[in-house]
Parts: sequence; C-alpha cells; structure tokens
Amino acid sequence: MKIAARISLIKPSPTLTIQAKANALKAAGRDIIGFGAGEPDFDTPHNIKMAAVRAIEAGFTKYTPVGGIDELKDAVIAKLQRDNRLTYKRSEVVISCGAKHSLFNIGQVLFEEGDEVLIPSPYWVSYTDIVYLTGARPVIIKTNTADDFKLQPSQLEAAITPRTRAIIISYPSNPAGVSYSLKELEALAEVIVRKGIMVISDDIYEKIIYDGRPFYTLASLGDELKRLSIVVNGVSKTYSMTGWRIGYCAGAEEIIAAITKYQSQNTSNPTSIAQKAAVEALNGPQESVEMMRKEFQKRRDVITETLNAIPDVTCLKPQGAFYVFPNVAAYYGRSFGGKTITNSAEMANYLLDESNVALVPGADFGHDDHIRISYATSMEQIEKGLERIRAALLRLR
Repeated sequence: MKIAARISLIKPSPTLTIQAKANALKAAGRDIIGFGAGEPDFDTPHNIKMAAVRAIEAGFTKYTPVGGIDELKDAVIAKLQRDNRLTYKRSEVVISCGAKHSLFNIGQVLFEEGDEVLIPSPYWVSYTDIVYLTGARPVIIKTNTADDFKLQPSQLEAAITPRTRAIIISYPSNPAGVSYSLKELEALAEVIVRKGIMVISDDIYEKIIYDGRPFYTLASLGDELKRLSIVVNGVSKTYSMTGWRIGYCAGAEEIIAAITKYQSQNTSNPTSIAQKAAVEALNGPQESVEMMRKEFQKRRDVITETLNAIPDVTCLKPQGAFYVFPNVAAYYGRSFGGKTITNSAEMANYLLDESNVALVPGADFGHDDHIRISYATSMEQIEKGLERIRAALLRLR
C-alpha cells in the first residue's frame, strides 16, 4: 500500500513514544519513574470539572460553531486584555482542539513550498514536523548555554532571507524553561518589525513562570508587532487540563477566518463540554494556578540543585515551564555492560533499561548533548528518580 510521501518527512512524537514505552514497562511490573510527559500531575480543579458536569446535565452535548462558542471566545478576549494588554474581537479568535492543533492549523493556512520558518533551538519537538507538513522548510537557529539558550537579535537577523515567512517563538520554553525580559523581547521585536516577518507566539506556559518574573507576549509590544503576530495559548498546562483538548489563537481577522475554514474540514468544533469547562477555567477562581506554580518552583529548585551536584553534569536553572535540560555530554564515550554511550538517545535508553527512569533525548529538541527531564511529578518521584540517574551515570566508565 502506498503511503503519502509527506509522512516520511515526520516522526512520531518522541515524548508520547517515551511515555507509551514507560507505561508498557509499568504494566509489565517494572518500577518506572516517568520524567517524559509534559503533563501536570495535578488534577483539574474542581470548579472546572463541575462546569463540565453542568454542561452535560444541561444537554450541551451537540455541535457548536466550528471556531468555538461565543462564550469561550469572550473569555479568551477578556483573558488577553486582562493578562496581556491585548484587544481582540470575536472574529480575531478561534478555539481549537488544543494548542498543538492551533499551531498545526496556523501552519497549514500560512506556509507552503518554498517558504522558510525560523525555529530557535532547543525547540518543542513538534514545531519542525508541523512546518514540514506544510511543504515549507524549518530553519533552525541554534542558541547556546552561554546565552542561556536565548535567541540573540544578531542571530535572528542573520537567519532571515527573502524566503522567510515567520518565526515560531515560545517562552517560557519547552525544553529549557527559558524566558525573556522586556528589554530582550524589544531587541528581537525591532528586527522582526524591520524585516516584516510574522511571529507565531506560543504562550502555553505563560502562567508557569518563576522568581517573580513578569511575562510579556511579543504581540503586546506595539501595534505593528500585534499586526504581525498570532498568539497561541490554551488551558492544558495552566489548569492541568491536558486531556480536555482546548487551545486557541488570536490574530488578524483574515488569518483567523482561514483557520476556521480549514478547521471546518478537519475536526469541526472542539468538544462542546470541554469548551464550557474552559470558560470556567478562564473566568473562574485562579487560586489553583498559583498553587501549582509554587509547587513547580519548589521542584525546580530541588531538581536543578541535585543535577548540578552530579559530577560532570551542568544544568541551567529554568525560568519557567516544568522541564530541565541538563548537559550530560561528559558521559558520552563511557561504557557499561559492554555498551558505549555516544549520544542522547543511547543515554535515554541506558537510563530506562538500567535505572528504570524514562526521559527524552535532547536530540529530539535539537541539542544532542542534553536530555530533557519533566518535573511534572511528585517530589518523592523526583528525588527517587534523580538518585537513580546519579547512580547510573556514575556506573559509566
């Protein structure tokens, strides 16, 4: 049977693959500690779940408008005004089946063969494949630890060509937890506006930010930036609603209309019940958001300190999200049981096979010297898993 050639350009999501393997090993009786999934371990707050129950009891279980119900669009509009000082109208907002779906839709309506899309690395694993599926070419701008994995204006300017259509920027970032100050964003914004390229701003981790840092989305830095920007967000990370699959994007009316038309031919509307839950998430009490953020910050402090205490491991302290991205390249070339570790994939397999710890190779994020560890799990699991990692690394000779 012939499979479309475009499918050969992409790979299965490595984070979901790792999680599936870990779950299979658990089911087989192995004591696996899962550091792979980018999913908060907290339950969805009770008030949000009850909003879904009320929707079911009221019979709100039918099709909705393709781009989302007005009540949820209004909640998104209010959130963007309240938190980001951005003003949109309903025709400039579309609700989709998760932020990943929003990003996929944006790619399909904006990019085509011959276009280039800039992606700073380390990057979320799906960005490159989303671009490949449009026929466009992802252009990776490799950042480094000397700059705290932050994109520099000179790097951005050097990467822009006549074919450049847009840049995808996410902060706080997955996998390194990088965020930007207002001054740093303004320096990038100057290049973006001068060159006239579009910005896809993935703000999914905006509420999981540490040490009192403020969050700024690029679209808020002036009318011209807003015109060039599409803001992407959702309820998955902030409200521990990963399975509810509600994301959204806001941008120019003609782009949002195109996304809505495209969505009408793939998923149609997002789940009606989940939309009602998302209204409550955005409009209701927000105390749970701060509770989760504080707990993630405690975990970050422990995991960063512990990793940096392991000989020959270095790890930047994340400024947001719930991942660390330690450099373990000093252990490449070392062996255990007759097998030599030469890259991050082999390191991830070694740690899973020998110490029952599941994590994701850094190569999948564009940096093979690193591994990604999610600390969206309990402190007990974190401490236990880190000790296993430490012991496993020190066994390598």
